[in-house]
Amino acid sequence: MNKTFTILKREYLSRVKKKSFIVMTILGPILMAALLVVPVFIAQVSDSVYEVAIVDDTQLFYTEFADANNVEFIDLNVDIDLAIELLKEEKFDAILHIPTTAFHAPSTLRLFSQKAINMNAKLYIESILKNEFESMKMATAGIDAEVLRATETKISIQAIRLLRDGHEQTDYPEVSMAVGIFSGILIYFFVFLFGSQVMRGVMEEKTSRIVEIIVSSVKPFQLMMGKILGIALVGLTQFSIWIILTFAIVSGVSIAMPETFRFTPQEQIYVTGSQSLNPAELQARMQEVQQHNTAAGQVMESLNAINFTVMIFSFIFYFLGGYLLYAALFAAVGAAVDNEADTQQFMLPITIPMIFSIVMAQMVMNNPFGPVAYWLSIIPFTSPIIMMVRIPFGVPTSDIIISAVLLIAGFLATTWIAARIYRTGILMYGKKISYKEIWNWLRYNR
Repeated sequence: MNKTFTILKREYLSRVKKKSFIVMTILGPILMAALLVVPVFIAQVSDSVYEVAIVDDTQLFYTEFADANNVEFIDLNVDIDLAIELLKEEKFDAILHIPTTAFHAPSTLRLFSQKAINMNAKLYIESILKNEFESMKMATAGIDAEVLRATETKISIQAIRLLRDGHEQTDYPEVSMAVGIFSGILIYFFVFLFGSQVMRGVMEEKTSRIVEIIVSSVKPFQLMMGKILGIALVGLTQFSIWIILTFAIVSGVSIAMPETFRFTPQEQIYVTGSQSLNPAELQARMQEVQQHNTAAGQVMESLNAINFTVMIFSFIFYFLGGYLLYAALFAAVGAAVDNEADTQQFMLPITIPMIFSIVMAQMVMNNPFGPVAYWLSIIPFTSPIIMMVRIPFGVPTSDIIISAVLLIAGFLATTWIAARIYRTGILMYGKKISYKEIWNWLRYNR
């Protein structure tokens, strides 16, 4: 055991002292925090104004175009040819030409520009003209447009999750999906990254013949476990630092800029509104609060709905479980081959379950409590990724316990298999290894 710890210590310290580890440990949380904070500042910074000149031959639509979405409109009471000449002199960015035939032939509408058309402006203009043309057609048919518009109702359903203790909590399915897929991809990234480090480390020691000296005083199993656990601690150290610094950065920004992250939960509105039992007052309060809520505040509120304590501990467990399961197999591959090229035939069966998990993540998010999601989160080779996708949606405790037990059993089984391959393959040189040869190694009793 002391020898295993010595190897573990050497693997851990040799990696955490590398410049690449230090750089990524610092850059990691900055980049992760930037994914949350930077979009907020980008949304606050206004884009350059896009000026659109209107040439309306019908003289019906000049008053219908209101400046919005960084698009400003200029009325031009000139013909289209003169307007195009002004466009060439860069007096504005684009020209909207509404010919007299536009009502009966909307395809004659034109938007001229010397550069690529601003899609935001194009969609905004199309929306305005669509509404106006529909109103004109209804008026022609004798339908009151105002009555029809009064019947239009915007529906926004609030999702409420009923907790086991009887309390209610606002649920954000979209955020759960984003957090779930992000966690699953992160598990895949960490397992593959650090598992590959185990394989390359074993290969380097084998090809340089250093392993012959090491195994003279250390058992092959102790050497393999020391390398696997040492690199696992490297990953755990880096992840822990990332989590602490990311939360510190995001919390610091939200505290320093309270107005940017302003948000009033809808539960508070319903409590005050239900006292009066006045639907009109309730709707008015809802609209007023929604106008003052910021997009950044809504994002932070939706993230607060995620139980990050459960997420972090679950991530640590499934990272360690998934890594230990796969790292043992990576170590076995590294011991069996002599060079990087020979690893491909053995790497494919190992990586297929992880790739399959990423592919199936979308289906799991659409139905996180279905049979496919359940079984993929139970099977040890897919559970580290799929369970992390499911957990933000609220997984039953029984599912997590079964998944955890089977993952531990899977780790023990793969470690046993890898150890039998490792003890023989680590001293084999200059021979092309096949699956039949590996099967024979597994059957050796020595």
